Amino acid sequence: MIEETETIEGFLARHSADVEEAVRKAAAAEIMPRFRRLEDHEVAHKSGPHDLVTDADRLAERYLTDALGALLPGSLVVGEEAVHADPAVYEAIRGDAPVWIVDPVDGTRQFVHGDPGFCTLVALARRGQVLASWTYAPARDQLATAVRGRGAHLDGTPLRCGAPDPGSPLRVATSHPDFTTDDQKRALLGLWADGVAPRPCGSAGLEYLAVARGESDAVVFSWEAAWDHAAGLLLVEEAGGAHLTSAGLPFRVTGSNALPFTAARDEATARHLLGLLSGAS
Repeated sequence: MIEETETIEGFLARHSADVEEAVRKAAAAEIMPRFRRLEDHEVAHKSGPHDLVTDADRLAERYLTDALGALLPGSLVVGEEAVHADPAVYEAIRGDAPVWIVDPVDGTRQFVHGDPGFCTLVALARRGQVLASWTYAPARDQLATAVRGRGAHLDGTPLRCGAPDPGSPLRVATSHPDFTTDDQKRALLGLWADGVAPRPCGSAGLEYLAVARGESDAVVFSWEAAWDHAAGLLLVEEAGGAHLTSAGLPFRVTGSNALPFTAARDEATARHLLGLLSGAS
């Protein structure tokens, strides 16, 4: 068992490339061979008609569970599909052991429809703090990484959010209407204001990457599943951005956040958006 955070930092210094290789191999073995080749029997529904799961999700998560667990003995894996099968698995995020937080195919709906806008998300956390993340878009062959205190990179090039362009409408990706309750829709109405250009989000992981690259100004989301957010929040943070919940506090991957929450290119933008959201509630 890993005893100290410093030991995890040492692990990252030695094995980040091995994690990257595992993520790439999982995509090459289980995801890309099924991209635009899915059979009907390889697609199923979970909580509803818009909540899809495929054989690629299940098999890529199994691949990553084995590979990541072997890389870091004593670590646990919290994957989206494992939690769907057994919600108690999620509790590992709140424990003392290092935890890999995995979304094997983030943007499953896009994947099913043959759209390249999907990615694999992996984050390493301990005691509720995200220490490193990998965001891999296999159909675009893009890999974004972040290590706490060491910055964020896309294919080896440093990422910086920068500040939004003065006078331009804020480009904000929001929770997709298919995945929001009526109360959440009402809360998000505050974004339909002068100076804001909201739109439904695609893959959460790729929306965070767009903020880290300065291509989008913010995201505003109304759900808190750690596998959707852990990797991207660290990516934005290490690129110089900020994330805040409706209570004005940083988002916690352990849960119990005041929702909606935002991640933005800078703290001023994040606070401005929170003001708009609070005004609509």
